[in-house]
Amino acid sequence: MSKFVKTDDEWKNLLDHESYRVTRQSGTERPYTGKYWDFKGQGNYKCICCGHELFQSDTKFDSGCGWPSFFLPKDENFINEFEDNSFGMKRIEVKCAKCDAHLGHVFPDGPAPTGLRYCINSVSLSFRDAQD
Repeated sequence: MSKFVKTDDEWKNLLDHESYRVTRQSGTERPYTGKYWDFKGQGNYKCICCGHELFQSDTKFDSGCGWPSFFLPKDENFINEFEDNSFGMKRIEVKCAKCDAHLGHVFPDGPAPTGLRYCINSVSLSFRDAQD
């Protein structure tokens, strides 16, 4: 997969302040505030930075954590995972494989069949309705 690369200034011009802070500076939006945490539409969730499809609505579930949660990415090659030991926690960070946008984290407390919970910031996503 070829990388989607932009300068920091280009990202700042492309994204709103909160999406820039989360995706380019590894921030986190407040729980229960994002556009997609309780969204029920049918379709595909894409990276807000590069438009790469990341998750499908049929893998989304209500985890009660306040962020959109998925038990499986659309394709495991579409995301990258990295050890994240920030803030005194040991977590696995999830980034878009195409543009390196910070998406959120993955935890081993999700439902079957994977047992995983991809906890993703709404501001790192856009949505394409299945009917489009």
